[in-house]
Amino acid sequence: MIIEAAFKAWWQILSPPFRRILWRSLALTLALLALAWLGLTRLLALLMERYQVFADYPLVDSFAFAFAGIGMLVALAFLVPPVSALVAGYFLDDAAELVERRHYGQEPPGAPLSLGRSIVFGLRFAALSLLVNAVALTLIFIPGVNLVAFFVANGYLLGREYFELAAGRFRPMPEAAAMRAAHRGAVFLAGLAIAAVIAVPVLNLVTPLFGIALMVHVHKRLSARATAVPARATAEV
Repeated sequence: MIIEAAFKAWWQILSPPFRRILWRSLALTLALLALAWLGLTRLLALLMERYQVFADYPLVDSFAFAFAGIGMLVALAFLVPPVSALVAGYFLDDAAELVERRHYGQEPPGAPLSLGRSIVFGLRFAALSLLVNAVALTLIFIPGVNLVAFFVANGYLLGREYFELAAGRFRPMPEAAAMRAAHRGAVFLAGLAIAAVIAVPVLNLVTPLFGIALMVHVHKRLSARATAVPARATAEV
């Protein structure tokens, strides 16, 4: 089930409707990062001018400012995944609707999240993405750390977040959380697929769209299975 759902999700995020969402989210992400970089460099220039750092050494002052600007670019590159996750959080309902319309058009569509809940999910996705990338960076510089721990932890976290978002379009959030707990094995395996994507640089920019597309399929399959079991039991009685 998970492998088939992952392939369906991956091929759909390459489709034109998904690409439009991806380009919009990436454009907004880059705009926010550019504004942050301009703001930080301006703040740095004001601080250096105010406190006269290297004022007696104009050449050193120019090099220091240039190196500081490059350092900020590196820091912003590290922030690309969490910022893109924050921005993409506002497009996840649109992505989920595309999956539902294409693969489950004969079923009632899910209800979009409210603005407040979308903001909360966007912030949670950003915080989670920042945590994931911080852990990944730590693992790079600490030899001997078992990568299994990275995938296990993030398979659980990513699976939980994306499944509850997909399920929350069809049921109250407490019920979505209970369903996730009842099917924790399948949700965890789907979370591992998402963790594999987020572990790859550049490719991790599509993680939010892949994650929600995958979990829409997983939720639909689990919902159909839960409906089929009582029906079968009733027929046997």
